[in-house]
Amino acid sequence: MTGASLFCSLDSRGIADIIRAGQRSVCYAAPGIQMEPAKAIAEVAERFGPELITVCLDFDERVIRMGFGDLAAVRLLRAAGLAVSSTPGLRTGLVIVDEEGYIFTPTALYLEGDERSADAPNAMRLSRGQASEALARLSPAAKAIAIAHATTDEEEERIRERTTEVHTVSVTNEALNLVARRLKEAPPVHFDVARQVRVFTAYIQYVELSLTGAAIQRHRVVIPPSIQKLGGAKDLEGRLKTTFDLIEKDEKLSSKTLEDKLNEIRKDLTRSFGKDHGRVVLKAARPRLEERLATFREDLKGHQERVERELQGKLNESRKQIVEYYLPRVIESPPDAMRGQFITFGETEATSWLNSELDRVFPKAEELINRIQLDVRYKDVTFETLNGADFLDAIKKAFLGNDWDRAYNEFLAAGQKETQAIDTTSAPQKG
Repeated sequence: MTGASLFCSLDSRGIADIIRAGQRSVCYAAPGIQMEPAKAIAEVAERFGPELITVCLDFDERVIRMGFGDLAAVRLLRAAGLAVSSTPGLRTGLVIVDEEGYIFTPTALYLEGDERSADAPNAMRLSRGQASEALARLSPAAKAIAIAHATTDEEEERIRERTTEVHTVSVTNEALNLVARRLKEAPPVHFDVARQVRVFTAYIQYVELSLTGAAIQRHRVVIPPSIQKLGGAKDLEGRLKTTFDLIEKDEKLSSKTLEDKLNEIRKDLTRSFGKDHGRVVLKAARPRLEERLATFREDLKGHQERVERELQGKLNESRKQIVEYYLPRVIESPPDAMRGQFITFGETEATSWLNSELDRVFPKAEELINRIQLDVRYKDVTFETLNGADFLDAIKKAFLGNDWDRAYNEFLAAGQKETQAIDTTSAPQKG
């Protein structure tokens, strides 16, 4: 900060410096509090007493997960004998020390680092009257401080007439323990890691494209053992062994055309990062990928309609071939599995028995059609992936003509300063 500038830059260190300069009172209100300002408040509390300090937060695990504050900092304040109140949804920052006040935009460490340069303003200086007005309307405790600082009877009366506008509740041991337990059960991500990952998630995503259930020409059924025992099948050689091709491989129901189209889309708009990492799409190219996939889905729908019209007949024909081949064998020498079900063993009974055995393994056309679908799965990059020794080389090779060094330098800068680990293990402090 410089002189009496109206706009200025405040980070945790700057706020802590302002607090340590205090001689009479401190008011701090923000979504959360980091360790440096908390230490400064605890220090000045020893000089002029905790009753002249007001701390108001949005004490909620979501606030801590976003990086607005540190649970260990709240524990420190409680250990110093300071009362901490909570205002749900509070997102404005306010710090008033003696007669010096600032309203500021708190930093969410999940999104950016805490350290700020002097030419990156996030705060505005308050006049003495504005600071007094803010204290009067924040909480009863802050209002009492403003009254104590009044220099005239008129100012004191004006402050007394102000109505407190912010609803607050005390942060109890129960609330502290609840937040600590939830953070322990599901620990927050390290904020420097989250920021690093976001650098590249702005550019790329992993994508998996797969066509399932469409290759009906490759579907096979296992011939039931009860039928296999009846003998070989020389006249159906290549299709009928222990398994049976549902349809001929050169049928027009083949999915080869669809598979070729999907492979073309995959080749045009995604890039491979190697078998261990999968394929990646540029975020800028994703809208075009979605357009191509929408057209592909229309082609897939047409394929399903063709399959629906013709497949059941093909299945029936394949089934008929099996029944016709084995029928004479069953009539000639009824298997025990058939003898246990029928009294007579003529053609009708043999046909019925063969069909009942095939019912167990032959799918219906509707079942096969319902399995045909395009699966598209997007996944963001992970910190582990980005930290791979070959990551930068892989992305440069996959996507030529882009300034990936600049993005990679941003990635490194985002992780240069580790944030303080959140303390979820300390015992609850006195309330």
